[in-house]
Amino acid sequence: MALISAKPFRLALLQLAGLNASKANNIAVARKAVAAAAASVPKPDLIVLPEVWNSPYAVTAFREYSERVPAVKDGAEVAGTTEGESITALREMARDAGVWLIGGSIPEIEDGTENIYNTLTAYNPEGKIVAKHRKVHLFDIDIPGRQTFKESETLSAGTWLTSFEAPFGKIGVGICYDVRFPEMAMIAARQGCVAMIYPAAFNTTTGPMHWTLLQRSRANDNQIYVAMCSPARHPGAAYQAYGHSSVVNPLGDVVAEADETEAIVYADIDTDMLATTRRNLPVTIQRRFDVYDDVSK
Repeated sequence: MALISAKPFRLALLQLAGLNASKANNIAVARKAVAAAAASVPKPDLIVLPEVWNSPYAVTAFREYSERVPAVKDGAEVAGTTEGESITALREMARDAGVWLIGGSIPEIEDGTENIYNTLTAYNPEGKIVAKHRKVHLFDIDIPGRQTFKESETLSAGTWLTSFEAPFGKIGVGICYDVRFPEMAMIAARQGCVAMIYPAAFNTTTGPMHWTLLQRSRANDNQIYVAMCSPARHPGAAYQAYGHSSVVNPLGDVVAEADETEAIVYADIDTDMLATTRRNLPVTIQRRFDVYDDVSK
């Protein structure tokens, strides 16, 4: 298992309100929120946007709102690839704010295939893309009488796991439904990530059931920080987001949480606390890979 090497840092989750059917409006909402978070004292080192913030969360909307997203290899952009207006705006947000930015996710249309993906991008303070993650596990559920949604009607699934290196530590990322699959967080933790961060849009059925439980489980099992960033609830929207953007520490304690309304959630990531947890409860060195497989290998 890789040792976690990290420095304390401040995290900000942007639970956006005022999103609607206008992409230009949604970009303006995100830009304003990033600037507001960056102006806070102390200034956050890493800011996070929610899942599918530039588009309505609907399978019928994903293709219409989709954009080209540059390819990324070994933490660097591939030269000569094209990008859409939301990606250009995210670069500007990171650069203008002088922060590391996880740009939530947007619908991506792939060059050559025309496949649509739910895609996250991360940026350094110079506005360069350092990571690109396509949602690996698609949200296909049917809870009779309560919630039916099938992302696979429009979206294709991603085929790789994603993390990136920042001055304050290695960060693993996933998108929403990815959090239900513990292997992703296990692999990230065993490869040295200090946190798993998931832009997400749970709904008002699945949110009360599992939103907090899943975050606490991923954090406690792997002794890392876990955060999920949701949009605020919009009473007029067809899909009702749960909200409750939150941060959980390596002991499984919720250290910061919003309600369902517009908010910026701040949390200080305490790496001394992470180290103490791992020392006091040394499960990271007690695993029996002679009895069961190491999923990170």
